[in-house]
Amino acid sequence: MNELNSILTPGSLVRHPAQPDWGLGQVQSNIAGRITVNFQDAGKVVIDGHRVVLELVDLA
Repeated sequence: MNELNSILTPGSLVRHPAQPDWGLGQVQSNIAGRITVNFQDAGKVVIDGHRVVLELVDLA
């Protein structure tokens, strides 16, 4: 799994780099490289963290 994906914890805000129309997503879980994210416009999606590097969003 990518190093960035390995630090994602429940509550982290992310975007899917290949699916910008999904909107902002909130990580629900990150278990063994399977990252469950609830996206604003796509709902709950399970991401293979070995194939996709999610973009961490900093709203500060």
